[in-house]
Amino acid sequence: MSKPPELTPSLWKSHKEGYKDSLSYMLGRQKGTIKSLKTPWVKFNDATTDGLEWNSLTVIGGRPASGKTLIKDQIVRKAKELNADQEFRVLEFQFEMLARTSAIREYCSVLGKDYKYLCSANGVLSDADLTKCYEYAKTKADYPLDIVESPLTVSEIVLQITMYMNKYAVKDETTGFWKYINTIVTIDHSFLVKKASYEKDKFDTLYNLGEALTELKRKYPIAFIVLSQLNRNVDSPERNEDGKYGNYILDSDIFAADALLQHADTVIGINRPALRKIRFYGPDRYIIEDDTVLVMHFLKCRNGDTRMSFFRAAFKTMEIKEMETPAMQERRKLT
Repeated sequence: MSKPPELTPSLWKSHKEGYKDSLSYMLGRQKGTIKSLKTPWVKFNDATTDGLEWNSLTVIGGRPASGKTLIKDQIVRKAKELNADQEFRVLEFQFEMLARTSAIREYCSVLGKDYKYLCSANGVLSDADLTKCYEYAKTKADYPLDIVESPLTVSEIVLQITMYMNKYAVKDETTGFWKYINTIVTIDHSFLVKKASYEKDKFDTLYNLGEALTELKRKYPIAFIVLSQLNRNVDSPERNEDGKYGNYILDSDIFAADALLQHADTVIGINRPALRKIRFYGPDRYIIEDDTVLVMHFLKCRNGDTRMSFFRAAFKTMEIKEMETPAMQERRKLT
């Protein structure tokens, strides 16, 4: 009997190939030819695999004004400085704010001035500070960053990313093969992805987005950063009482959690307790001094460690810094 013909191309690979790929990756990490993208924060890098791995998806969820866009912006803004030995590009899907707004926020960080002042809404912007902005813009003119401002459907996002990766692919002079360049891709934020005509609701859109990003991160050396809002139940009164476990952001609080979390490698929930009048945070009753204190809940770290870390945000100058873990409220001893 002759061998039956194969009806379709096989999709499986041998376990041997898996070992080969893993050892090659480990060797590259050991030799320093393969590296993660370092972020500006030691705590963030330590929770993950020394930063954001390429071929990965990071989801950052938080309420409005919690600092999630600021975190994304600071990662992008500091990326070249902190990873000078790596070649990469940045493609941002900014569905929430204009590129102009994002640039002004960046000037805020550089000058240590607030947004209103730079827009002459809190005193007239001085010629000297405007000149500093011009000079800074010149230094960033060659920064390999591109921005998409128009809301798109999932399929349109996939098309733009595919075109982008092909456009900037480079030819390896040794092998003659074309190679995709490492790329940071940000989506701010997921709820603003445009619903396609064939999708019944936003949940359907986000399921399609999660599946699309998984396919893309398998195909291309992309580090995705996707910002998401939280579900309404996080604002229920019982969750904002001092010293309750409900103070903490949970993975189920991420909007349409099932749609994105199963695809994500890292999931971070951001909280600003003082905005909800929480003075003692969680059952350990961490003392929250003011509304600049941010809490990052590392809810899922596929290749790292889940934890809770504290940061301080200077929203006027658009910068986030690490801080020591706050002291806990002393509890009365029972006698």
